[in-house]
Amino acid sequence: MDYLDYVQMTKGQRFAYKFTSFFKGIPGAIVKLFATIGYFIKKFFVSIGMFFRNYGMRFAKGDAGTKLSYIVMGAGNMMHKQFMKGLIFLATEVAYIYFMITFGSYYISRIYSGTVDAPIMLSSKKTKGFYRFGTGAIGSEVAVFKSTGFKEEIQNPDTYDNSNKILLFFVLTLLITIAFIAVYIANTKSAYKTQEIIASGKKPMNFKDEMLSFLDERFHITLLALPVLLLLTFTILPIIFTIFMAFTNYDEKHQPPSTLYQWVGFKNFADVFYSNPMKSETFGKILIWTLIWAVFATFTNFIFGIILALMINKKGIKFKGFWRTMFVVTAAVPQFVTLLIMKLMLDRNGPINGVITGMGMDAIPFLTEETWARVTVIVVNMWVGIPYTMLISSGILMNIPEDLYESARIDGANPVQQFTKITFPYIFFVLTPYLITTFVGNINNFNVIYFLTGGDPKAPEYYRAGKTDLLVTWLYRLTAETKDFNLAAVIGIMVFIICSLGSLIAFNMSKASKNEEEFS
Repeated sequence: MDYLDYVQMTKGQRFAYKFTSFFKGIPGAIVKLFATIGYFIKKFFVSIGMFFRNYGMRFAKGDAGTKLSYIVMGAGNMMHKQFMKGLIFLATEVAYIYFMITFGSYYISRIYSGTVDAPIMLSSKKTKGFYRFGTGAIGSEVAVFKSTGFKEEIQNPDTYDNSNKILLFFVLTLLITIAFIAVYIANTKSAYKTQEIIASGKKPMNFKDEMLSFLDERFHITLLALPVLLLLTFTILPIIFTIFMAFTNYDEKHQPPSTLYQWVGFKNFADVFYSNPMKSETFGKILIWTLIWAVFATFTNFIFGIILALMINKKGIKFKGFWRTMFVVTAAVPQFVTLLIMKLMLDRNGPINGVITGMGMDAIPFLTEETWARVTVIVVNMWVGIPYTMLISSGILMNIPEDLYESARIDGANPVQQFTKITFPYIFFVLTPYLITTFVGNINNFNVIYFLTGGDPKAPEYYRAGKTDLLVTWLYRLTAETKDFNLAAVIGIMVFIICSLGSLIAFNMSKASKNEEEFS
């Protein structure tokens, strides 16, 4: 359809055209997304091929020092008189070998037996209130338990296999090994590069100048070193640990160290999707409610935030700063405080229901009946979320060129047309990335649900979840309340996939991605 056909449409036809175009564009966006993923996969394998080619080339063309550095790290640099650099590479190799011998190899060897074999009782003989158990995975080592009548307390946990400890240190060993491989490759590149510099008749950089370069042309490495280390430690390591956990039976019946959990493959994923009716039905219904909640929570805040910003910024409105401040106060108060107060006010015996019953009407089950509870959390979320959109929209409204409105008025556009043709498209264009991140944030909006309803009302047909639970609050219940860590790990992975794919598709379909300079 060309532009002339489009402008001749009625408003209803334009809306229908845009609506159908949006859904028609989804398959294309998905195809584009997977094509992009395929491109990066292809590029990844090409990079691996180039890596091995260059690795072999350096060895083939390298001198004796370069070839020796493939076995003894730093040898090439030391033979080319870069002694400090060579010693650092050598110390790294020695430290890694020592780490693997004294620590890493133990947990690598236990990753199968340590997390699979459940403990077996070697002897049930009771001696002065104590029981002796063997681990099965370690063999002769035993743990001593003290009988307390209601539970068994570990008296010497250090002699007992612990699946969590094994899995965590295995992942840590993997990350350290990957880091070591990177340093090893840097060692071979450094040796070959130094060889080439000497062959060209130049003098290689000394250690002092190389260290000073980290404060100059390579200062970005210095700045990023600590953040990358913290990212690996507190983000990447837990993510990998969680992914591994999704393939185990780590639940309330398998709590290490008293009971080791086992590898179960894709059983947990099968349970969530089809093999366990209760779990799959719970996941499906909570997923649908989560998406409904995210849509309403995002667009109610967006639309009413824009309306509020327009009202405050309208010409002729006095005390604009005062009104903005009044609404910002709701954002300044900690969210959990606001939510807890709202919970008390909306309780069946709270002040709001007190007024309603005092008028001779029945109390409204704001938080205890499914439909009322879901509507309530959406409305309360508007109270805590609209001020943020109002502030952002106010900033955008102040920066829309006045020339656009002047031209529109000259052409005879009324205020409604100015809003639909200039104001709203401009705001929507600028706020598209914000909308996407807000939508993802609402999928993971833990506070509003947890502090208002706690996921209730109860749902006996659900697997350990309530009617207002989102995927993230269900995940919390599974970990904090029922210790279904394996199922929670699967839910966490699914939330990540949903959020990442949804964000990529939505952003690639938006004008903010396709036409960056449209409003510049």
